[in-house]
Amino acid sequence: MLEATIHGVILAFGLILPLGAQNVFIFNQGANQATVWRALPALLTASLCDTLLILLAVLGISLLVLSFAWLQMTIFGIGFLFLLYMGWSVWNSTPATDETAATPLSPQKQIGFAASVSLLNPHAILDTVGVIGTSSLHYDGMEKGAFTLACIIVSWLWFLGLILAGRWLKKRDRSGRWLRRLNRVSALIIWGVAVYIGWSLLQQING
Repeated sequence: MLEATIHGVILAFGLILPLGAQNVFIFNQGANQATVWRALPALLTASLCDTLLILLAVLGISLLVLSFAWLQMTIFGIGFLFLLYMGWSVWNSTPATDETAATPLSPQKQIGFAASVSLLNPHAILDTVGVIGTSSLHYDGMEKGAFTLACIIVSWLWFLGLILAGRWLKKRDRSGRWLRRLNRVSALIIWGVAVYIGWSLLQQING
């Protein structure tokens, strides 16, 4: 069981570490919200969505769902439009400074955006299904449970760490200059993911 737990920890860290729309958005909320507590909607949504994806992958359900091409195209089509809007909102959000008030994302937008970058991101879905789902086939019973739990715990701790890291940056950037730049970079990365999704959809349609 220890081997399965270690395997889950290493695998989950390997998948979640690369810079992507999800990581950038969660870090961005830690930096732009007035307090850590106000970033909880984004933190909880991303963590719960990742937990759902991991469970579906381990149970083999997500692979079954993605076998329907029309459903996959619908999900990614919605994700494409939503990410375009999300990038615009993040680009125009203003961090709080010593001189100005913040215009952070509302809890509703945090939940919607965090869900979109978690559930409508081809990289996140395919990595979870293809890597975690496939790796879980090596285990049964308690070992599979330990493997799954390790992946889930890593996900929750990682997002919490991103929120705290964003908060750390906020405390050291009183002018808001770096936070405004962070918003721009975040928006560009989110738009980049949207373009990738759109390109993938075009290939599926033409194929």
